[in-house]
Amino acid sequence: MKLEVLLLATCIAATIAAPQRPDAEAEIISQDSNIDPDGSYQYSYETANGIRGQEQGTLKRASSPDTSDVIIASGSVSYTAPDGQVITLNYVADDENGYQPQGDHLPTPPPIPPQIQKALDYLASLPPSNRRR
Repeated sequence: MKLEVLLLATCIAATIAAPQRPDAEAEIISQDSNIDPDGSYQYSYETANGIRGQEQGTLKRASSPDTSDVIIASGSVSYTAPDGQVITLNYVADDENGYQPQGDHLPTPPPIPPQIQKALDYLASLPPSNRRR
């Protein structure tokens, strides 16, 4: 399951990094990669049309026979959108929190209204209830 999440994250990052103009050729102007015997790796690339990406990862060995090894990865991809804005996506993918993208272009939840926040703060200050529902 965790490997599938990592593969999905990699596919999403590659899709986001796709050239914005299908007629433009994206010649690779720099590329670097390294895979170590311990399972750790890193790669980076840059294309002539301004797409850049990099990722590094390590293999986290299973702590018990009931679990599987997982890859912990982090990286970023950037490109220029058709409107000229530079889009940068940073991400972390691990076995505890899954895929966690961050970028100014990603939607965010609206702020909590002050009255609701005040009620939440009040509820959090109450002692825990011993009864179950």
